Amino acid sequence: MSKVIACIDGSQVAMDVCDAAAWASLKMRAPLDLLHVLDKDEYPKAGNRNDLSGNIGLGSREHLLEELTELDAKRSKLALEHGKHMLDDARKRVEADGAEAVSTHQRHGSLLETLQEAEEDMRLLVMGRQGEAHGNQAHSLGSHLENVVRAMHKPIMVVVPGFRAPTRFMFAYDGSKTAQKALDKLVQSPLLKGLECHLVMVAEDDDKHMNDLKSAEQKLAAAGYQVKTKLKQGDVQAVLSAYQQQYAIDLLVMGAYGHSRIRQFLVGSNTAKMVRLSNISMLLLR
Repeated sequence: MSKVIACIDGSQVAMDVCDAAAWASLKMRAPLDLLHVLDKDEYPKAGNRNDLSGNIGLGSREHLLEELTELDAKRSKLALEHGKHMLDDARKRVEADGAEAVSTHQRHGSLLETLQEAEEDMRLLVMGRQGEAHGNQAHSLGSHLENVVRAMHKPIMVVVPGFRAPTRFMFAYDGSKTAQKALDKLVQSPLLKGLECHLVMVAEDDDKHMNDLKSAEQKLAAAGYQVKTKLKQGDVQAVLSAYQQQYAIDLLVMGAYGHSRIRQFLVGSNTAKMVRLSNISMLLLR
């Protein structure tokens, strides 16, 4: 059975990630896997003396290199132990939230590679918007998150501090192929069933966009959603943010990056901008 996988670290948003993952696991009736990955570049594995052997040159002393290697090994060991404690705390948190069938995993390597290996058995990925290195920087975007969003092909919930189980969500729809695929995934998933749905399009007020919006509304209504629609003009991020505040939206849903190589690397895309600036958690659908 496909899992909800939650990435656990020492960031400020880690407990919110736990709450979001537990909520999603219960809504989808899916097992929950808590994952901690110790970055192999920051914390090299013990015994890799070869990592420093190339530094032997003018002024180098082999015994000093050996001591550095030992320090790296101790640092990695402590970080792994700290990660285990974080996973233990995370497990207690999600079980207190009511999650069942909870498992924990720890890996020493690359986060992206680890997630790609697990993608086949993944139903939803839950991550914090900022990692440990970003502290309290409210609208920063973790480099791991950006790489994961671009590379993965499963839905990703991007969590910000203050997560609470949503009662209403906004689906940012633009009629594109990416948005159409996101719409199809939305109607097929139990994750947001029973929540108030706001279908919002930011575009010119013309017949084409009205027809696109009506078609999407009909598909959502057929899936059992109570839908409120709105076609508005202006800057995408500003319009959606204003709408979110006006209607107390708890969760923003939108299609992730397009599939073309050019679109995937457009730093100024609406998706990247919304992920960075949104004050609420987001569900990105591929």
